[in-house]
Amino acid sequence: MTIDELTIKGIFSFPLSVFRFPFSVCMRVEIDSESGFCFGVVRAINEAERALQMGAVASLGDIVHNRVEVQRLEALGLQTISHEDIPTIAGKRMLIRAHGEPPRTYTLAKEYGIEIIDATCPVVAALQRKVKAAYEKMQEVGGTVVILGKRGHAEVVGLTGQVNEQAVVVESEEDLQVIDFSRPIYFLSQTTQSIDKFNHLAKIMRNKVAHEEMLTVDDTICRRVSSREEHLREFARQHDVVIFVCGRKSSNGKVLYNICRQENERSYNIEEASELQVEWFEGVESVGICGATSTPKWLMEQIAEAILSIN
Repeated sequence: MTIDELTIKGIFSFPLSVFRFPFSVCMRVEIDSESGFCFGVVRAINEAERALQMGAVASLGDIVHNRVEVQRLEALGLQTISHEDIPTIAGKRMLIRAHGEPPRTYTLAKEYGIEIIDATCPVVAALQRKVKAAYEKMQEVGGTVVILGKRGHAEVVGLTGQVNEQAVVVESEEDLQVIDFSRPIYFLSQTTQSIDKFNHLAKIMRNKVAHEEMLTVDDTICRRVSSREEHLREFARQHDVVIFVCGRKSSNGKVLYNICRQENERSYNIEEASELQVEWFEGVESVGICGATSTPKWLMEQIAEAILSIN
């Protein structure tokens, strides 16, 4: 059968001549319409691009956990620095990414006369305020603030920094062993954690406290992120092969990729098109491409082109 055009569902179409692809074979490639940057990341990147139009800007840490997108912005002039580098940009401009920062970062920037472009995600900023309020409440009753999150993750560092590191960070059920359940507990979560994990740990904690009122459970997971979990399960089931695109540093990416793997064992995690392997697509009729909240749409489109060009 002759095909005049190959269509990538919901995104765009390509003339067949663009690809080195047999006319006798039709592989459907769909880019998940709900994958890609979340609101907070889009906002941070927009802030960076606007700021770059007026001169040099340094981002404190990777603006997004996606190496390819970071390289694109660096080509526009964005400099990525670490906390140790802050003194070297005295008097210049520094962008706070969507993950947010602890108060000490703002204090240090002020000491060095650095202008801050604050792109903290509003959802994260609200959570920072909640952590502070929870800590003050627990101080009054001798309790503990517990946060479900990845230790060392930028958002979690920003959260614990709100209370001078006086919060317990847990990543798994085993970590609950360090908590004193004889005292009141206020349980919150990093915005990009799994709802299932949060609910599972909350259930265990309820069984450990002497009285139900000793445990406050505050689900602070971003629904714009969490709603993707069930959608991705269905998306992964619809395709022979799933290509999940995300940066190696993406915490959210690891969670969502594992969800795809649970539903479809032929799910592969890549960072860019050069990692694709021809054997993944042998005899395949349907390929689904999806990604994390830190995965740019343009990169998924690029990978779709690469898949369709495979002989």
